[in-house]
Amino acid sequence: MRILLTGGTGLIGRALCRLWAAQGHQLVVWSRSPDKVTGLCSGARGIGRLDELDAGEPLDAVVNLAGAPIADRPWTTKRRQLLWDSRIELTRQLVDWLASRPQKPRVLVSGSAVGWYGDGGERRLDEDSPAGSEDFGSQLCFAWEEAALRAEDLGIRVALVRTAPVLARDAGMLARLLPPFRLGLGGRMGSGRQWMPWIHIDDEVGLIDFLLKHEECRGPYNGCAPNPVRNAEFARTLGRVLHRPALLPAPACVLRLAFGEMSDLLLGGQHLQPRRTLDAGYQFRFPDLEAALADLLGRH
Repeated sequence: MRILLTGGTGLIGRALCRLWAAQGHQLVVWSRSPDKVTGLCSGARGIGRLDELDAGEPLDAVVNLAGAPIADRPWTTKRRQLLWDSRIELTRQLVDWLASRPQKPRVLVSGSAVGWYGDGGERRLDEDSPAGSEDFGSQLCFAWEEAALRAEDLGIRVALVRTAPVLARDAGMLARLLPPFRLGLGGRMGSGRQWMPWIHIDDEVGLIDFLLKHEECRGPYNGCAPNPVRNAEFARTLGRVLHRPALLPAPACVLRLAFGEMSDLLLGGQHLQPRRTLDAGYQFRFPDLEAALADLLGRH
């Protein structure tokens, strides 16, 4: 299979490249730094512009994961524009390019995030629940999905992955939490009662691979483990796996002062189930948090 991947140098993209290279697929990564692709993405060819792919080079699938990191700095006006352009404008450009090609790929798997639902409070949510509408994160995800769904008009099957915070040892949320927790300085955020969906990196990669290869899969799928936890439980579990106390909370007022509107990602949450993901037949390798953390933190 010949696969075009955006976001290939990120956490999820690198893991997908390792998997698909081992399976013998041909990989092309569209990147702002194509010269770095070979070193970061196993077996992939890097391109800096879509027109570097000749119209005669067939594509079987496109996986669209590009987007500037959403939680690494406050959402200033400039940062919001970057987050928007790196997701929505890039996806629109990608779909427009696909429309110009004489031969279309069979499938587009496009990224999204559980932020699509906004802060769900205590409501139980699944893929059929309505989108949030009041915060920037949900507006961003809604527009991102709408841009990708335009590919359906081209006869391309579109699957959307609404990804929860991805647990991986060396990058992402867990990597940022490890230093304070290893020092015994970790704890809940705010009240700690907010629900916190999550997914192990192996399941995120496994789900994208599953959606790519199952022709009946289209529409939204929640990329989250079937057992969400409250933030306080996440902190206690991480402390237990690290054999450290997790008793020092981060007060909500401090988080709001430090991060502004972006603090909604930390203080809000979703009591979320991957109902369509499970109904499609995907089997999670790590459905429970403690086993997921033990796997990641016991590897090295």
